[in-house]
Amino acid sequence: MIKVLVKAIKTKLKLKKKKPNFYKIIMLNDDFTTMEFVVSVLQHYFNMDYYKASQTMLKIHNEGNAVCGIYPKDVAETKVIEVAKIARVKGYPLRCILKQSN
Repeated sequence: MIKVLVKAIKTKLKLKKKKPNFYKIIMLNDDFTTMEFVVSVLQHYFNMDYYKASQTMLKIHNEGNAVCGIYPKDVAETKVIEVAKIARVKGYPLRCILKQSN
């Protein structure tokens, strides 16, 4: 009886070891959102310092998009929603999208 329970517990533990899927949050460029607002969003929601946020903002501006961070799916979805909410409140069309990370 004990061997059966131990085997069942080991089997159950093996199933729980699966790593979560990670997603890239990609911020998209637009013609209306100010550079200052993008930098502040990157600092606040993606914990970037001013220099890193400025560099990322310039990449978004020059290349059309940039990766802001890589997170588990639920965290990434929440961040995308939070960025969209604050952008709408401030009257900007700023958008982020998710792309599954390898």
